[in-house]
Formats: sequence, structure tokens, C-alpha cells
Amino acid sequence: MSRVNRQSLHAPIYLILRSPSPAYEYLAFVCHLSEKCAEYPFSASRSRPEVAFAGRSNAGKSSALNAITGVRSLARTSKTPGRTQLLNFFSLDAGRRLVDLPGYGYARVPEAVKAQWQAAIGEYLQKRAALCGLVLVMDVRHPLTDQDVQMLRWCEAAQLRVHILLTKADKLNRGPGMAVLQKVRKDLAAYQLPVSLQLFSALKHAGVDEARAPVA
Repeated sequence: MSRVNRQSLHAPIYLILRSPSPAYEYLAFVCHLSEKCAEYPFSASRSRPEVAFAGRSNAGKSSALNAITGVRSLARTSKTPGRTQLLNFFSLDAGRRLVDLPGYGYARVPEAVKAQWQAAIGEYLQKRAALCGLVLVMDVRHPLTDQDVQMLRWCEAAQLRVHILLTKADKLNRGPGMAVLQKVRKDLAAYQLPVSLQLFSALKHAGVDEARAPVA
């Protein structure tokens, strides 16, 4: 991506980047989470709906986002988990956005910064009027961590539709993978929210078409 414009405001800070694909008009990431984001427009109009991506730092969230959008370098991938440290806004078209939230639970950053991330994510999920759904990314080998459960509780409180990607499905044979899928589906019955789930592999490009439906 090449930078085409930068405008500094008191808060938040907007960086506008050109996307490598005409289908994704721009990327605007808003406000470093190490700074107070009190002026962030959480009550923005629903006229441009957003679907957010969330998950543990090493669950393959960026790879999933790239595979689903078909833009290889849309979200940065790294061997070091926790690279996403901002709320990243991707414009699909004139009417829709995808939002890449910071990963949780693994990033090697100070605890105070982690607490700021958590507060910003919680505020976004509970107050953002434009948010209409969440794609929650979990490693199929380690589903429903404590942080995942917290995310589901936030979504339950907001009555937000959730689609779960059980990523890295290529690490398991089909039988064990399906067993995890069924167990997670059973565990999700405890939550009072609209939720769907699937197996997914960015490496094998498995489940990509199914995963595109919730963000269409």
C-alpha cells in the first residue's frame, strides 16, 4: 500500500492509505490505542455498516481477513503475534467497511497497553452504532479461550450477530476437526445471541466462500 494522504487531528488520528485492489477503496486506521480515544465517533450513523474481525493474537486473524477479501496484503501478517495494534478500517465500497480489531491474549506488550486495547475494543463493540456483526477467529486446536468467552459476552450484551471461524483447520484431520466443530456448537448454546460457525484454513483456502457470506 502507498500512502496518499495524512491528516493529523487532535484526536483521533486518521491515516488514509491506498489499497492494492480497486475493490477496497481505502484503509483508515483511527487513533493509536495507547492514546485516549474519547473523541472517537462511536455513535456514527448505521448508513455505512461495519463487520469487525476479532480473535486471539496467534489465531490467524490477519491471514483469514486477507483470504476472505482476496487481497493478499490487506492486513499485515507476521510470525510475531500482536502486530495489529490499532482499529483498522477497510472500505469495501461506498456502503460497507470491515474493521480489524487488535488481537488479544498473546501480544508482548505492557499490561497497561493490553488494558487500553481491551477497553477500546469493549467500547467499540458496545457503542459503535454502525457495527452490525463480528467475525470471531479461533484456532481450531484452542477454541473458546477465556478471552473468546469475554468477547462473546460483550456481543451477547449488544445482541450482535457473530460468525466464528475455527482457523488452521489444516492442522487437524477431517474427523477431529468436525468433532471440535460439533463441541463448540454445543457449547455456544449457553449464549443468547445469533451465532454461526465453520472450519477454516487460510493456507488451504478452505471455507473461504462460506466465510464471505457474513461480510457480504
